[in-house]
Amino acid sequence: MTEKKKRKKLTDDPTRILTLANIISLLRALSAIPIIYTILIPEYQWLTAILIILAVLSDALDGYFARRAGEVTNFGKWLDPAADFIVITAIVLYLVVMGLFPKWFFIFYVIRHLFIAVPAIYFLNYGHHVLSANMWGKWATGISALTVFLHIFEFHAIPWLKVGSLYSAFGLLVISLLLYIKLYTTIILEIRRKNDAE
Repeated sequence: MTEKKKRKKLTDDPTRILTLANIISLLRALSAIPIIYTILIPEYQWLTAILIILAVLSDALDGYFARRAGEVTNFGKWLDPAADFIVITAIVLYLVVMGLFPKWFFIFYVIRHLFIAVPAIYFLNYGHHVLSANMWGKWATGISALTVFLHIFEFHAIPWLKVGSLYSAFGLLVISLLLYIKLYTTIILEIRRKNDAE
């Protein structure tokens, strides 16, 4: 069996769930709980900063370990963006409730992910594993995390940084969404052509 076939078999193996990369992704999703808890206590804000930085680093580490160990799984491809969504959404929701974050961004962020996830689940029935994040989505997630950080810890010396990161994240999220829509349109056309040929 060639190396390529081995990797394909591993990717499609439904039993490959508790890999190191997937555990890191799960921990990132769960990190929303201690992050929100430490935000509540001013004395623990240094810990909040550390937890957010670790969550951001884990987003790079899970993919690195998955590729390094040859453990890139379809479950992991779904779990990685899901973990990003959970941790960012939970923290942003808390900040919105506390009046520390614009509500419109939270609403857009949730609706965007629904537009991506719902068709992806539908396409999964046709064997198209399309939920893994594109490069624009990765950048959007990183800038969104920076935006969250700047809404918790303001840098008064650079007053435009918080607003700049917010609208940069919004722009990247829009571009990523448009690319998903383009991908989904292509898949729909392929499915229709396949059905017409049968």
